[in-house]
Amino acid sequence: MRFSWFTAVLAGLFLACSARGCRDSERTATAASTRSTVAAVTVSVNSDASAAPRPPSLKAAMQELTWTFSDSALGRIDVVVVLPDRRPGQRFPLLVALHGRGEAMKGSQRGARGWVDDYALMRAMRRLSEPPLTAADFEGFVQSDRLALLNRSLHAEPYRGLVVLCPYTPDVLTGDRPFERILPYAKFLVQKLLPRAYRELPVEARSAATGIDGISLGGRVAVLSGLDEPQAFGIVGGMQAAFDSEDAPKLAAMAVAARHARPDLVIKLLTSEGDYFLNANRALSRALSQEGVPHRFFLVPGPHDYPFNRGPGALEMLLFHDRALRGEPAP
Repeated sequence: MRFSWFTAVLAGLFLACSARGCRDSERTATAASTRSTVAAVTVSVNSDASAAPRPPSLKAAMQELTWTFSDSALGRIDVVVVLPDRRPGQRFPLLVALHGRGEAMKGSQRGARGWVDDYALMRAMRRLSEPPLTAADFEGFVQSDRLALLNRSLHAEPYRGLVVLCPYTPDVLTGDRPFERILPYAKFLVQKLLPRAYRELPVEARSAATGIDGISLGGRVAVLSGLDEPQAFGIVGGMQAAFDSEDAPKLAAMAVAARHARPDLVIKLLTSEGDYFLNANRALSRALSQEGVPHRFFLVPGPHDYPFNRGPGALEMLLFHDRALRGEPAP
């Protein structure tokens, strides 16, 4: 089942939907439209040029764009950009969200859509904006006390939204030197993707309001990229990050160096009871503690599988960064 938000381009006419009216139509977008390589899609709330200007109080609906970078050191990289419901002039923190290895195998155009098409990112954004959350929103993978805590947090401070960049992540697990293979990707993020986002998107163009996170392979790449480029990110996170336990000392040493370069860097790890990489993530958390590196470690229910990505993965990631990138405590 695909849960995507997409604005189709037909013969130069733009179709705009309201934030609520599009929820049911998300699932009906055609495969041809979904796989479009359009460089950008512009949403206009009022497509009639002769009509009156949009009132300042009226929100623009959630919007999806696609960027293509053909000249990266790792080949073509497509990036799906998701903009939240917003008012004119409103700016948001920026989150780079990296997909897992399954999407890496699909190639750049399809793989970049992992969070949107396969992990129900837009559904998670909608549900966080319309609490209370239910166990069904987590695909059943949530403890009652955790669910109550998140709903209390949303009641006290509503979810305000993020701009999310979803770049294609090549498979960088293989080879004799996988750590080093990730470095060109980190350079792409910092030198090409983030500068364009700061220029063109309604975001707070500063590193303290920029986070990086990901699931499985994406968690591995997010942690390594963020620790290698700490000046570019305020938060470095990984969910079910695909590490081996023996990687922990080297990663902890990287974290010490990253915190030295950026003392306010926030490091977050999230894993689950059924995660293949549970022991490795626990080993990394222990190594960070032994080195005196402050970090957040979350252990939640769920498998290492797509239902987890669509439930706890998307919801926990968005809510954590929505809070922490604004300098507020995350639940």
